[in-house]
Amino acid sequence: MDLDARNLTDLQGYISFLEEHNLLIRVKTEVDAHLELAGVAKRFEGEKVVLFEKVKGCNYPVLIGLYWNLDIMAKVFNCGSDRLPFVLTEEIRAWQKNPVEPVILESGPANEVIETDIDLYELPVPHHATGDGGRYLTSSVVIAKDPDTGVRNLSVHRMMITGKNRFTLLLEELGHVMDYYKRAEAKGEPLEITVNNGVDYPVLMAGAVPASAAPLGSDELGIVSQMRGVPVDLIKAQTVDVEAIANAQFVIEGRILPKIREPEGPYAEVTGYYADRDDRWVMEVTALTRREKPIFNSILSGTEVGNAYGLIAGAGAFDKIHSLVPEVTAVHFAEGSVPYHLVVRMNKTHEGSQRNAIMAAFVSLAFVKTVTVVDEDVDIYNPTDVDWAVQTRCCYESDLLVIPNAIGHRLNPMVEDDKWTRLGIDATVPLPRPEIFTRAAMEDVDLSAYEITGQ
Repeated sequence: MDLDARNLTDLQGYISFLEEHNLLIRVKTEVDAHLELAGVAKRFEGEKVVLFEKVKGCNYPVLIGLYWNLDIMAKVFNCGSDRLPFVLTEEIRAWQKNPVEPVILESGPANEVIETDIDLYELPVPHHATGDGGRYLTSSVVIAKDPDTGVRNLSVHRMMITGKNRFTLLLEELGHVMDYYKRAEAKGEPLEITVNNGVDYPVLMAGAVPASAAPLGSDELGIVSQMRGVPVDLIKAQTVDVEAIANAQFVIEGRILPKIREPEGPYAEVTGYYADRDDRWVMEVTALTRREKPIFNSILSGTEVGNAYGLIAGAGAFDKIHSLVPEVTAVHFAEGSVPYHLVVRMNKTHEGSQRNAIMAAFVSLAFVKTVTVVDEDVDIYNPTDVDWAVQTRCCYESDLLVIPNAIGHRLNPMVEDDKWTRLGIDATVPLPRPEIFTRAAMEDVDLSAYEITGQ
């Protein structure tokens, strides 16, 4: 597939692309990474991408906002924003059919400079929200290896700096990295990882692919190769037996230590609330490499996280759901709900298949709390249209599927003892379709044929 994204494999290329299309804002005034940078970025959320050229006490600029505007993301992929999820689905399907092995090199841009005196505080890592417990990496992709098979996995974790060479981080209970860590810890061994900051869309998106689309045992780096159109280049690390993305801006090598937990949090999460402070997993940094002139990348919790996760998770889930229920034609995370409310569109031909679609969605996405199924005549990208369908087509007495005591997403404050109730909403018209459910429609006209003033 001819995607512009395949010609954009580093942040320098993205910045050139964004400037060429008037999609970049440059902040030339020096800003403080402690609260000020995120405060300025928040004022531009959802608009153009922002490059902070001067960060107090740091030598590197910071790019933020790569994921907060779907139209910009779609422009990179040379498609419309409504088409973007399907482009990603096609890429995942192609990778599943024909996985491509990465190429491992001795050196690349990401290790042009090898830091001999590690000090994480010299990086322009922002302290984002006023209640956060510290400075956080939010958009860095972790590469880990299955301790038994050596298969690589990509994931994204929040990571709080707690020392010159130390992070505390959150591992998701249902994630592959947690599975790797538990097996390594059982042997009394650390889990070696590389943390790759400043990567292109395909790398971060591969890190967000749900387990249903990339099960344990599959190397998610193949997704990156598929989306780029060429095998992804990796570089050997300096101190750990895990590779890194060759064209990343920074690579932080280290080990998640066994049997050790230290305080992490609070942190302003995608939920819009602060995740609590608790004893969590500890990474000891063993090496830091970078480009000669790197650009640090950060993600602002909120719209960016929703888009970054929602797009690729939705694409991966659609592939799985469609394979189980072929009548499903599209899925979309409701605005502001990621990763909790998935809207499913289907061309229902058999009564009852809408319930199969609900169950398939729950199986495909572990963290979804609500699934709403609608008909083909509903615009799933328009919250107003989806709500209209719920209010006029859902009979609460019979069309709600309530699943209590399901495993919940620990970041959501409604979860107690890792459990919550999941809800399926059937907002489809019953079959055979009664006349009363015919939508009112107006004549479709071409405005170019009319002389109109005052627009």
